[in-house]
Amino acid sequence: MHFLSTAVIFALLGTVYGFPPHHGPLRRPDPPRHLDDSMLAALKALGRSPDDFRLPGSIPNPHAPAGSDQLPGIDHIVMLMLENHSYDNIWGTLDRPDAEGWPVDLCTGKPSSTNKFANGTILHAWEMPETCQRTPGSDGPTQSWLSSHLQFDNGSMDGFVTGGGLKPISMGYFTPEQLPFMHSIGKIFPIGDRFFCSLLGQTWPNRMYLIGGTSLGIRQIRPDALATLDLFVSNIPLGIKNGRTIEQFFVDAAAGNLPSFTFIDLNGTTQSQEAPQNMVVGEAILSDIVQALGSSPQWSKTLMIVNYDEHGGYYDHVPPPQALEPDSIPPDPPVGEFQYEGYRRYGFRVPSVVISPWAKKNHVSHMVYDHTSILAFLEHKWNLPALTYRDANANNMLDFVDLEALRLGRMNFPSMKELNLSPPGNTTAALACSFTTEDVFPPPDAYEYPN
Repeated sequence: MHFLSTAVIFALLGTVYGFPPHHGPLRRPDPPRHLDDSMLAALKALGRSPDDFRLPGSIPNPHAPAGSDQLPGIDHIVMLMLENHSYDNIWGTLDRPDAEGWPVDLCTGKPSSTNKFANGTILHAWEMPETCQRTPGSDGPTQSWLSSHLQFDNGSMDGFVTGGGLKPISMGYFTPEQLPFMHSIGKIFPIGDRFFCSLLGQTWPNRMYLIGGTSLGIRQIRPDALATLDLFVSNIPLGIKNGRTIEQFFVDAAAGNLPSFTFIDLNGTTQSQEAPQNMVVGEAILSDIVQALGSSPQWSKTLMIVNYDEHGGYYDHVPPPQALEPDSIPPDPPVGEFQYEGYRRYGFRVPSVVISPWAKKNHVSHMVYDHTSILAFLEHKWNLPALTYRDANANNMLDFVDLEALRLGRMNFPSMKELNLSPPGNTTAALACSFTTEDVFPPPDAYEYPN
């Protein structure tokens, strides 16, 4: 069942645009387990009953054949995962009253969240002065297993400026003026304000959850883990021939040759928006991709999911809830670090949006999601067996889709041009900081010193 699921989800008529793929051995699911208090709490967070609990290997619709299309009309699914930003950092100031962004000080109209340094100095949330994220020395945001748990601090969310060293940039945020395209799609298309990354940790373990439903116990990059990383970076049983360049994606989109499932893996040095990159560079290629899909002859049958792999060390004010362990493999931390709750906790919130002519209008989904919700969506589409306990029970993102419009054949967004999406913020002025060596610091008035 693992081979069938992975083959169809990530390879059947599928293409990876970006880095060349690799593949490795597959792991069978664990046997059923007893529902303990932690699992019951995780199911409650998902809005699910214990009676709905599914096992790895089960299919979403047991009354239909495995591999059968359960969502006709959406024939092309495109996935783009960007890097290292929390929901509040990107969309905390999004102009959508029904979405939970920053708590706001009613007197100033500015975000009211704070974190405190060890000496008692309080740092308020502050507006980034530019779209570059350069910081001096080791002051850049961090999102390691240890740092993320220190930032979480048992749900207090007060360890961002001190977790893993002094990190004042963690309380910075971007504005609609700086990232106009990101805010434009966030206002028009359905978003989720309870979409969490899959674990309290950094890039690769979270990306493993997107593709495999688990990180197999790995919570941090180590040389001896690289063989396992290959399995989840791009496990494509149909072979390397399915890997293509991002330039080819634009050719295929224009020609109407996109496959059933497309995974876009952007350049991790300049385009993914990871610090210290200039945010507008990644925003510009995101805009190009969305516009290419909107202009494609396949637009009427396409759905795109955009999200971020993890928070990148940036603050978010919503404590992540408990989660289902994907399997029985515990974290394997270095000597001196804790396992904490293992994989029974989601990571921090990240931006997520569904772009499609069949996306719901004026909708914010408040259901709990994580990266395995994308797996669950693909599994629902093709009625595929679940890989782990996490994706078997994840909310599958159908709440983003207008199923009634799809049934009637009436597109909510038939033309991308009619939406008048804002252009990206890659102006000459915004790009200028890419060619300097100046670091980004909070403004003086962001600090509140003890008496």
